[in-house]
Amino acid sequence: RSEIVIGLIDGPVILDHADLSMKNIRALPGREDAGCTRADSLACQHGTFIAGVLAARRGSVAPAICPDCTLLVRPLFAESSAEGARMPVATPEELADALRECIDAGARVLNLSVGLARISSQGEQALDEALDLAARRQVLIVVAAGNQSAVGGSVLTRHRWVIPVAACDHQGMPTPESNLGSSIGRRGLCAPGAAVTSLGSTGQAVTTGGTSVAVPFVTGTIALLWSEFPNASAVDLKLAVTRTGATRRTSVVPPLLDAEIAYETLRRSRATSLRN
Repeated sequence: RSEIVIGLIDGPVILDHADLSMKNIRALPGREDAGCTRADSLACQHGTFIAGVLAARRGSVAPAICPDCTLLVRPLFAESSAEGARMPVATPEELADALRECIDAGARVLNLSVGLARISSQGEQALDEALDLAARRQVLIVVAAGNQSAVGGSVLTRHRWVIPVAACDHQGMPTPESNLGSSIGRRGLCAPGAAVTSLGSTGQAVTTGGTSVAVPFVTGTIALLWSEFPNASAVDLKLAVTRTGATRRTSVVPPLLDAEIAYETLRRSRATSLRN
């Protein structure tokens, strides 16, 4: 459904890419830099890749999970970003501003394939307040667990409203570089993050991996489910996708994303509501 708006807080996107539809992509109101100016920049490559996973046309090289949902592009990374990084980074203050702008623009779910840099107490407070705002407005937030091969959490993954995402390989096992931890294990998910192919910013398909690649699989699934069950609340969607209400989790490794189980959970819930 086009009324399901995905906020893509990432790099800019090649807006005229043949496998992306401009009718389903819009820039954040008041911003003119949603499109790339340097197709070879890391920011443009990253933003276009993630956009392809979420909203490329069906039949393209990209996963193209929810092609008819609306993609709201809010660039966060400068196109001068250094080459070779696995996941772009932003300060907490920059991310907090982007979150508030997307929430005010009507996004229903936010895709954060991003890491944090230069964390300060003031920046952490600003980010916490923005995440609290998302919770009050019932805007779901999906975040990357990180690629440092660490066990632990961050101000992003520890917030109770967000859904942290670890990367898994083709056998469903966590990838060696994916961060894990108690908050990730309790409230998060594992999603495909190894050898994923999507759109490249210079016209060629790109294959890469990491937790930033895994995030849009969860975000796109949420958008699809909300399209199918438009009257479901954000809490219903979050519980159905993460299955956090089923059992108490103690592992630092989160369960695999399972769209079918989430769909059946929401379908049964709707059927029960109709009977009542």
